[in-house]
Amino acid sequence: MNTDNITVNTQSSIRIKGSRKVLYFDPFKIEGNPGDADFIFLTHDHYDHFSPEDIIKVAKPDTVYVFPERMKDAVEAFAMDEKHLIPLSPLVVKEYGDIVIRTVPAYNTSLIKPFHKKNEGFLGYEVKMDNTRYYISGDTDETSEAIKNVKCDVAIVPIGGTYTMDAKKAADFVNKLKPEIAIPTHYGSIVGKAEDAETFRKNVNKSIKVVIKIEQ
Repeated sequence: MNTDNITVNTQSSIRIKGSRKVLYFDPFKIEGNPGDADFIFLTHDHYDHFSPEDIIKVAKPDTVYVFPERMKDAVEAFAMDEKHLIPLSPLVVKEYGDIVIRTVPAYNTSLIKPFHKKNEGFLGYEVKMDNTRYYISGDTDETSEAIKNVKCDVAIVPIGGTYTMDAKKAADFVNKLKPEIAIPTHYGSIVGKAEDAETFRKNVNKSIKVVIKIEQ
């Protein structure tokens, strides 16, 4: 499977180009003003995931916004039309044209990491586009909901530790998901170090291809 259509800008800022649609997830530190987003997915409202100045750079008049329900008031300022807003709760499936979206809870399971609480309704997304299933986990630890519900070809997961899984735990998570390809994010800038990507690669099962998109 070719992953040239996937870009990780920094942190968890992801762009996926399909045959007909361009998807952004948590746009952050975007260069220029590409204005090409058909969909913008937001996982939660922390500053490195919800950046209004970067949303403006990638958005266009008919961009569709997908986000946790709690963010509706903040996000509706960007949409030209109410029908372009898709507030979602965890564990729902939504079809929007040729895009199928499944929401997955994203949260910390450890009491010593209270940064992403389950009751806050933060989201990860499994998105099916062009017969490929992408799982963008958001800021999370391994959760039972993800293991039970996610069926993906490409898993994009955080590895930086502190606020999310570290590299070894992220590898364990991916090994349970069994995607064809795994891409690590959320390291090398605000948290985590470049070497985390290699730690992740070494601990992922050999049957899963690890693709490094954040080059240091």
